[in-house]
Amino acid sequence: MTAFIRKPNPSDDKYSRGVLGFVTSSEQFPGAALLGITAAMRTGVGMVRYLGPTQVSDLVLQVRPEIVLQDGRAQAWVVGSGVPIDDEVQVARIQKIVAEKNLLVVDAGALAIVDFAHCPATCVLTPHAGEAAILLASLGEPLTRAEIEADPIAAALLITKLTGQLTVLKGNRTVVAQGDRSYQFDPAPAVLATAGSGDVLAGIIGAMLAGNAQDILSGESDLFDVVKAAITLQAKAAELAAEDSTVVALDIAEAVGRVVAAE
Repeated sequence: MTAFIRKPNPSDDKYSRGVLGFVTSSEQFPGAALLGITAAMRTGVGMVRYLGPTQVSDLVLQVRPEIVLQDGRAQAWVVGSGVPIDDEVQVARIQKIVAEKNLLVVDAGALAIVDFAHCPATCVLTPHAGEAAILLASLGEPLTRAEIEADPIAAALLITKLTGQLTVLKGNRTVVAQGDRSYQFDPAPAVLATAGSGDVLAGIIGAMLAGNAQDILSGESDLFDVVKAAITLQAKAAELAAEDSTVVALDIAEAVGRVVAAE
């Protein structure tokens, strides 16, 4: 994990540390942006851009005044968390970003927005079992949620085969799959079973993509290993947050910074 945590060095500026963009949240689901952005900042990116509804931007600014509410270049993007597929403005933003050769975390609503048959971006898909069932049905390979939960490795490998993208199938034992490779984690800390923890994970993965973008694109770093490190970081943050309190998702996002500092 430590190898992919991008800590600043004396020659860094905010751009070289990694710029991460977010197209997440909606008026119906405003919290996803705050959770993902906080997790990403605590992971250690140099700058975060946020594109979303004014109401959500105002909410995030109250807690994270460091964000930039302006489109522009970014080494990676997180899209879809808290975005319903009928939100025309956010959907159009996601489609514009997907049409470019970006590094992307495709979460939640974006799983139903992205056309993976015509996708030049390098994506990390982050469905839970229910979202995976919907995605597989749309790809012509229907599986029930129960079938996916019974054999998550097979389901994750099928998704990555059909989409050509790395898949993180979230669950008690999360699976990472890419090509013919798969890795299943040990059972996750039980406190991760809380609303918003998936948004936190998307932010952590996005931050690690942004911080390691050059090495990933050059082949020096393996995307598979970078994503595994991000999942490990979330689990450690959840364990730390649970040491002295009951846990909600924002606690996990904030605990990420303490884990990173200790590495």
